[in-house]
Amino acid sequence: MSQTKTSYFYVLHCKDGTLYGGYTTDLDRRLKEHNDGVGAKYTRPGRRRPLRMLYAEAHPSRSDATKAEAAFKKLMRRQKDQFLIKQGVKRPYDKQQTCIVKEVRTENDQHAEEL
Repeated sequence: MSQTKTSYFYVLHCKDGTLYGGYTTDLDRRLKEHNDGVGAKYTRPGRRRPLRMLYAEAHPSRSDATKAEAAFKKLMRRQKDQFLIKQGVKRPYDKQQTCIVKEVRTENDQHAEEL
């Protein structure tokens, strides 16, 4: 019996005020990698660190999580801010105390539960 790892789409607030969206199966490990300068190329420069994790979505599959990441990255900054506010993230981002983690379910999951 194999255990499936949860796949996450997450959003980081960088020290320089920018937002970064990514994918992982381990939120704590990934945040540490970013803050240690060994995460994504975008978050490696010292001017972007330290980073704070603002928001994460737990998805049932890697495909769903990476699709959410890609959709977020296509948004303009104002749209990213609106998305985060709609998810319950408070501004200013550098004062956000904890990361909001939401479970996202596919339509198939919801339909199966209704049956």
